[in-house]
Amino acid sequence: MSHLLRRLSHCNSAFIRAVVIGSAGSALLYSNSDGNSRASFSLKVPGPLRESLSLRELFHCPSFLLLDHLLFGTLPLYSSRVSPSPSSDIQNEASGVVDGGSKPCSGCLGRDTIANAAARAGPAVVNLSVPQAFYGITTGKSIGSGTIIDKDGTILTCAHVVVDFQGMRNSSKGKVDVTLQDGRTFEGTVVNADMHSDIAVVKINSKTPLPTAKLGTSSRLRPGDWVIAMGCPLSLQNTITAGIVSCVDRKSSDLGLGGMRREYLQTDCAINAGNSGGPLVNVDGEVVGVNIMKVLAADGLSFAVPIDSVSKIIEHFKKSGRVVRPWLGLKMLDLNEMIIAQLKERDATFPNVTKGILVPMVTPGSPGDRAGFCPGDVVLEFDGKPVESINEVIEIMGDRVGVPMKVLVKRAADKLVTLTVVPEESNLDL
Repeated sequence: MSHLLRRLSHCNSAFIRAVVIGSAGSALLYSNSDGNSRASFSLKVPGPLRESLSLRELFHCPSFLLLDHLLFGTLPLYSSRVSPSPSSDIQNEASGVVDGGSKPCSGCLGRDTIANAAARAGPAVVNLSVPQAFYGITTGKSIGSGTIIDKDGTILTCAHVVVDFQGMRNSSKGKVDVTLQDGRTFEGTVVNADMHSDIAVVKINSKTPLPTAKLGTSSRLRPGDWVIAMGCPLSLQNTITAGIVSCVDRKSSDLGLGGMRREYLQTDCAINAGNSGGPLVNVDGEVVGVNIMKVLAADGLSFAVPIDSVSKIIEHFKKSGRVVRPWLGLKMLDLNEMIIAQLKERDATFPNVTKGILVPMVTPGSPGDRAGFCPGDVVLEFDGKPVESINEVIEIMGDRVGVPMKVLVKRAADKLVTLTVVPEESNLDL
């Protein structure tokens, strides 16, 4: 008993010394990840005072005393199987860094997360400038951003930054002024450009190594994920803004954009003129999109082309020098339970299906029309594979133009029909 009393006295003394010294330094209170209502604490002790207090003195106290009897304000001080840690470990824990590394723990957003991600991709972000002229008279310049994605000097950007969309005579003749983050300047050449996706590739040549950014994947993004927009708004180089993903599949039709069906990443990152073509980066410093536009009359609405789509466009560039898009001449709509139920209410003869792709309209004279498609058909299989979305059809077709494909559709009164369609190359809607 006397031995226990001596330990209690020693612990009280150690705790008082810890609180006093902690007030001169700093303390960190945080909740346990297991949802326990009790709180943990750690103290950051100034260097000069570190030798005057051994944390072993505090943590060798009986656990029941720390659990039930020591109160600091309204939070109980709690420790379970705690071992002494150097102050550097405590700082790492506070910032979300594990094992002394610079990468945050899974699910953590440390104080350096955004800065580290920007530092990884930043050196590869470039400023682009293209003189614009009308009948030999320089009227200004097109400004934008880009990302070096290959050591050979391949730069990813937006087509509208480097290609004349207005029909004016461009004196640049495909030449682009490129400025790197480190101040180096180059003359670049537009190698490929796809107007419908608004993606282009510019090439520069360097005798010294060029920094590159790693391409990630956009399919794993979720609404609420942190992202970083990088670029040169208003030609202000090395600018970054941060925000979250607002929507991962914003349709071009939602934005009132005609032409080919496209999907965008919507974020609330601040972007402005000059950001176009710059990278949208995740917290690992990987490029997950190409910033393309903002809504002029609204704040917190910016859009990027998903990097998964961009990667396919780059592959088309490498293979054919252009993007080959098969065309069927069919308007399509992904079905779900709610849409199917609504269609059944309107028309009792609507096919009994639980999934598939509705064809509400067929373009006269199109490959789909010649194949025998009818409005109201529900596509169940395409080229022998079950399909539930338009994206799956696009994926199956790839760049196969002129290749016959069998399509299984279900019609009113549950009639199953197999059609053979031969896609043509076009830039029209599916």
